[in-house]
Amino acid sequence: MSMQRYRLLFNPIFEKDLDEITDYISIHLQNPEAALRLVDDLENAIYRRLGTPLAFAPYPSSKARPHPYYRMNVRNYSIFYVVIDDTMEVRRVLYARRNLDKLLP
Repeated sequence: MSMQRYRLLFNPIFEKDLDEITDYISIHLQNPEAALRLVDDLENAIYRRLGTPLAFAPYPSSKARPHPYYRMNVRNYSIFYVVIDDTMEVRRVLYARRNLDKLLP
């Protein structure tokens, strides 16, 4: 049995989202340790999912897209990614209580 291997790609908007989240936690909430723990948790979830990114149901959305979004929940945040050929592209990380469908391109 051959196992599909996926490459991992982080979209620049994901990196911007993550910077904004960690800045808010580190600076505004004055808790840099919590920001570091969150980054570790998000990274661990992404790498766990990398082995089988298509084994989960696509995120239900009202928008038509060429590649369906998939979602992972980590604490109060949702990570969104797409799979294109052999690449898992992580596109957004958003606070889960926001209007997610409106924020996804």
